[in-house]
Amino acid sequence: MKKTQLVHKREDSSTNSAFTVRSVRYGECQKNHAAGIGGYAVDGCREFMASGEEETDGALTCAACGCHRSFHRRQVQAEVVCDYSSSNET
Repeated sequence: MKKTQLVHKREDSSTNSAFTVRSVRYGECQKNHAAGIGGYAVDGCREFMASGEEETDGALTCAACGCHRSFHRRQVQAEVVCDYSSSNET
């Protein structure tokens, strides 16, 4: 079973009625496994899959390659949603 971790963040603004919904997806692993010998080699992991449930230590470890989530490319997709409410000014 393939797990993809999506993090949704909602930012409210008290001055207007618009808010931003951000989806964060973690892509391919960028950990250099040959850094100790002065080379460059990645393991080929194409997407972060959490090895545990939310709010556990396994949620930050990739089930495919064993690396921490911070080694995977972070892709943020933002969507601005505006809630227009008309005001009755006279």
